[in-house]
Amino acid sequence: MSDIREELKEEMPQGTLKGRIEAVLYVSGEPILAADLARALNVPQKELDNALTELRDEYDYQQRGFCLRIFGSHIQLTTRPLYAADIVRLLQPVQRQSLSQAMMETLAIVAYRQPVTKAEIEAVRGVKCDYSVQVLTQKGLIREMGRKDALGRPILYGTTDDFLRHFGLSSLEELPPLPKSGEEEDAEAEELGV
Repeated sequence: MSDIREELKEEMPQGTLKGRIEAVLYVSGEPILAADLARALNVPQKELDNALTELRDEYDYQQRGFCLRIFGSHIQLTTRPLYAADIVRLLQPVQRQSLSQAMMETLAIVAYRQPVTKAEIEAVRGVKCDYSVQVLTQKGLIREMGRKDALGRPILYGTTDDFLRHFGLSSLEELPPLPKSGEEEDAEAEELGV
């Protein structure tokens, strides 16, 4: 195995690690797992992470036409949102179908309460969610995460890296906080002695 790695090192193209990363991400066009990129470039994960941080910071500082996005464990070069209007004027892309209100509500419940079952989603929304869950799964925004250890072993759902990418998030920690309910505000006021 080490002989193969030595041969690969000898065959590796010359150039900087950042240049190699750019080339692979540019050609791919799709998100790539960080571990796969490190393996393909034959570099340690820590070295790759440092180069990715430098690239992202350079692109942001220079306000380049593209930016480096990290969605969970995936990495992708994308166009900078700042220049979206210019792209639209040139390409006049067909509008992609937006998510319905029911799908957005379902997606929000999954994002904030994951892993969650359909029954739990329906308990919050007060209506059936079969269609919304089906469409969100087909779009790759949510996925099955296993089964709940309960009667009937219902499917548990959670968000995907595509969900993060779709909403421009690096991780679920970037989700805005939920507004407090009236009961929570009353309890908080009681604790503060107001």
